[in-house]
Amino acid sequence: MPKTSAKKPEKPVEELSYEEALDELEGIVDSLEGEASQNSLEDSMRLFERGQALVAHCSALLESAQLKVQKLAGESVMAFEEESE
Repeated sequence: MPKTSAKKPEKPVEELSYEEALDELEGIVDSLEGEASQNSLEDSMRLFERGQALVAHCSALLESAQLKVQKLAGESVMAFEEESE
């Protein structure tokens, strides 16, 4: 039986770190792609919906990190240019 179909309380997606969300997403993909999947249609749909939420969360976290890096890189360039003058 797939590990993701266990009926344990799921942590809200918004509270997951990027790494936690990605690990869970990989488990869901493995569960849904497995040839010997024992998931019912209802479980498969629940997993798919959770996976969609995890993808959106991971994308948002990556976008936020990218914006922070761009901001910090921009500040570094500005500081360097001010020192050069």
